[in-house]
Order: sequence, then structure tokens, then C-alpha cells
Amino acid sequence: MENSILVQDFIDQIWNNRAFDQLDNFLHNDFKDYSLPPLLSPDKEGTKKWIINTGVSFEHTSIIEDQVTEGDKSIVKIKMKLKHIGTWRNIEPTGMNLFTIGYRFFKIKEGKIIEHWALIDGQAIENQLNDASHGCKISK
Repeated sequence: MENSILVQDFIDQIWNNRAFDQLDNFLHNDFKDYSLPPLLSPDKEGTKKWIINTGVSFEHTSIIEDQVTEGDKSIVKIKMKLKHIGTWRNIEPTGMNLFTIGYRFFKIKEGKIIEHWALIDGQAIENQLNDASHGCKISK
């Protein structure tokens, strides 16, 4: 499988459809996730738990807006469409639909993802939720 397609399918199948039974099709046995909080193991199981935990606070779908793949590396700019359904950063669920932007970087070995880094704009999420919890929205 071409590396760019591998990454697109990983985001679609694992992040968007939570098809965790497919994880072994995407992740190398030596997979390491550098994006996880320290309380989670930086491996396949930690990634699965992170996705599940994200789903407790938000219904979420990631859309790839841009992708650059060269050799064994691929980076995607994503837009995460979110619906706030559970407590997050001590903010009670609002039911609000919002979005954030982020980047995911993947390294691929032997046709599978072996490393993952991510930078997702959590502050943008918090700002949108705080505006909602105060009952005001700033027009742009």
C-alpha cells in the first residue's frame, strides 16, 4: 500500500470509524506514539485508549485538508469536527459543534506506521467552549 494511502486509511478506519480490530493492519509491531499524555503507554494500546477517551468528551471526525508524503514520512493537516458531549478540561458538556486544526506526522516502516507525532490546537477548542459557557460568541 502506498504510504499516503496508508495514512489516509488509518485516519479514516481507526480515528473516524474506531475499527480497532484493524489496528494491526496499520501499526508496526514496534509502533511508538509520541503524541500521547504520559499516563498512557506510547504504543498501540495507548493509542486505542486515547481515541476512546477522546470520544468520551467529543464526537469527533478528522478530515485531511492537506498531506505531504515523501519516502517513509507523511504529514497531514487535519480539521477535527467535534461535538462536545462530555466533560473536558472541567468544562461540562455543551452539545456545541466546533472544530480545531492540527497536524499529524507519521513515519512508516515495512508498509506500516512505526511512529506518530501530533500537534492539535486544544486551546482553540477551549476558547470556543468557554465562549459558549459564558453565553457569548464573538462575531468575526
